[in-house]
Amino acid sequence: MTSRVLVINSGSSSLKYQVVDAVDGDVLAVGLVERIGTTGGVISHEVGGEKHVLRRDVPDHDAAMAAMTEAFVSHGPQLETVGLIAVGHRVVQGGEEYERPVVIDDNVVRVVTELVDLAPLHNPANLAGIRVARAHFPDLPHVAIFDTAFHMTVPPVAHTYAIDADVARRHRVRRYGFHGTSHAYVSREAARLLGRPPAETNMIVLHLGNGASATAVRGGESVDTSMGLTPLEGLVMGTRSGDIDPAIVFHLARTAGMDIDEIDDLLNKRSGVLGLSGRQDMRDLVAAAETGDTAAMLALDVYCYRLRKYVGAYTAALGRVDAVVFTAGVGENSAAVRARTLAGLEVLGIELDAEANAATGRTARDIALPGSRVRVLVVPTNEELEIARQAAEVVNR
Repeated sequence: MTSRVLVINSGSSSLKYQVVDAVDGDVLAVGLVERIGTTGGVISHEVGGEKHVLRRDVPDHDAAMAAMTEAFVSHGPQLETVGLIAVGHRVVQGGEEYERPVVIDDNVVRVVTELVDLAPLHNPANLAGIRVARAHFPDLPHVAIFDTAFHMTVPPVAHTYAIDADVARRHRVRRYGFHGTSHAYVSREAARLLGRPPAETNMIVLHLGNGASATAVRGGESVDTSMGLTPLEGLVMGTRSGDIDPAIVFHLARTAGMDIDEIDDLLNKRSGVLGLSGRQDMRDLVAAAETGDTAAMLALDVYCYRLRKYVGAYTAALGRVDAVVFTAGVGENSAAVRARTLAGLEVLGIELDAEANAATGRTARDIALPGSRVRVLVVPTNEELEIARQAAEVVNR
């Protein structure tokens, strides 16, 4: 009996895929189909350390799935012989309906479709990937792994917004949270690094990529998270504003004449560190700040100050914190962001080892001073492996 899963992450213009062993984490192949629906499509397929690239138009997700299967046929491994047990699909929004992964059937497709209003940029693309994958692999079970599922343990006191309760109920308004697959994987790996069972460990996980979120994890369960109804709330991000006064929306509509779509575009695509500095990549932002660029310096300070506020808030929410954990592209690689975020938090028992923080590495590591009461961990995330593990668990029940 094998434990290999084809993991699919379908976006509006891209299709990412991996064949992953859910037990040992081995990656047999990894690929990406880009520029779906436009000209100049690129299909990248890597196996055995060798990368193969093909350029051709990919008009839709059907063509993307065909390109993926052709890459496996041409370059291996042969999907018919690797022993696939399931296809695991990332789905962004599962609403309150799905607290855990589920085998996909027509009813699941219907429910995820009904949730499109809550994730209009993501669920339709996820559904497109599910539709074409089920057609290409009809004999395999398909499993949906939801970004929101890990956060369904957040209690009402933390997921309830103080608006009219009937309006909130009718329109499904509540804190859902996202990046749940990453937070689940990283919190479990962090507990392992600490040598403690997840059920006995409290931590604050900071998933810092272009999108960013903080989660308070108590005993292996999410009890609060920074993203809300949508991924816009919370931390300052690459292009998203994070927390703002909601009346800014009304102010811009009244004084700038901006409509809802323009404000949506502003807050999601033209804000964050990009809006503050003109730079979206954290490496460029840090480099510019170090040269004295005032806009970059302010953007970096705002980014890290927001992070520091969430660390303080979640320390209060948890009561006892065993570790602050950094993950994802910025969290794993930016020593400057980690140092600026935790500066001055010695009062909370957080003492960063400057030398350990500056050292690079691709493995999970502890970068706190030996005497620090709260450990500071860097734990590389692996959402594909987490999807594979959850899919395998569902089909092996």
